[in-house]
Amino acid sequence: MRLETELWELVDRRLRSDHDLPLSWFEPMQVIDRVEDCRVADIAEALSITVGGVSKLVDRIEGAGWCDRAPNPNDARSSVLMLTPGGRRELAAAKASFSDELALRLGDAVSPHRLAAFESTLCEVRQHIANQREAAR
Repeated sequence: MRLETELWELVDRRLRSDHDLPLSWFEPMQVIDRVEDCRVADIAEALSITVGGVSKLVDRIEGAGWCDRAPNPNDARSSVLMLTPGGRRELAAAKASFSDELALRLGDAVSPHRLAAFESTLCEVRQHIANQREAAR
């Protein structure tokens, strides 16, 4: 957790400096960009945070002009989210800074092979926890 906090602070500082974009907005924007007919609930699930928290983040991202909401054609109770053209440009530029900052911080610490193995291990552990959570429901 300490490593995550340290990396979060460094990457957040870089994104704010280069793009005036907090990391807490960058992550939901990536989900919106990646998930077709993205809903607030999709972001909450992808990032393991509450729907209420995501809703407030999306309000701010929308207020900045980087995403829009539209009625969900499959469920009138929810909206779908999409990045605006400016949001897509902002995200593309921020992705480059994000990758550059991670490479700067992690690149010399471990080999690309070990870093990929670490990522794979983290994904497996997260999936295991998600499966346990689902089984408990």
